[in-house]
Amino acid sequence: MKRQSEKTIEERIADLKLEADRLSGGIVAGFEAPDTPPEILEQFWERVVAFEKTPTTTNFAQLTEAGVELPSPRELSDEQIKEKLKSVIEGLAKLRVFLTNTNHLSDRELYERLWEETLHEEIIPDPSPNASWTVDLVSSGSIEDEELYLKYYADELARAEWEADCPDGPIPAREDPPYDRDRNLPKPVWQYRN
Repeated sequence: MKRQSEKTIEERIADLKLEADRLSGGIVAGFEAPDTPPEILEQFWERVVAFEKTPTTTNFAQLTEAGVELPSPRELSDEQIKEKLKSVIEGLAKLRVFLTNTNHLSDRELYERLWEETLHEEIIPDPSPNASWTVDLVSSGSIEDEELYLKYYADELARAEWEADCPDGPIPAREDPPYDRDRNLPKPVWQYRN
């Protein structure tokens, strides 16, 4: 049997693909351009394998590990919710997780949504110092989220494109959202550059 250093690059790539397939439970699919240099393919498949080996976590677990207490929304008064939400948003920003499209939710509704759903979604942390995630509170793809997006967040161009793509359904009238939080939320550093 050949040692790893004696294998050809094509054999190493084939081994990496098999490992990625094994780690993912057989759901890895991809396209490789025929003219992609083998060195680039090998790097790509090394990253896929490394990604598949990375343990998952949740933002809830990460915040708890960072010392952010996350009591049940039922245990908190409206004033306590406001303060707790602020600490959660700041904690998420330190994790490079940023919220958007939250102005349709009260502080209590947002904290409940984060506490009950969003913070418990499984994630694979990216150790890259430049990585960040945006959590869009109207991006689930549900009809309700689509209507909220069109009603409160979509600009006229987006609304016109939506109407052209989906002429069968009425678009809700544009309204100002009931809350004004998004403009004060932490943003990824790259959003500050112009």
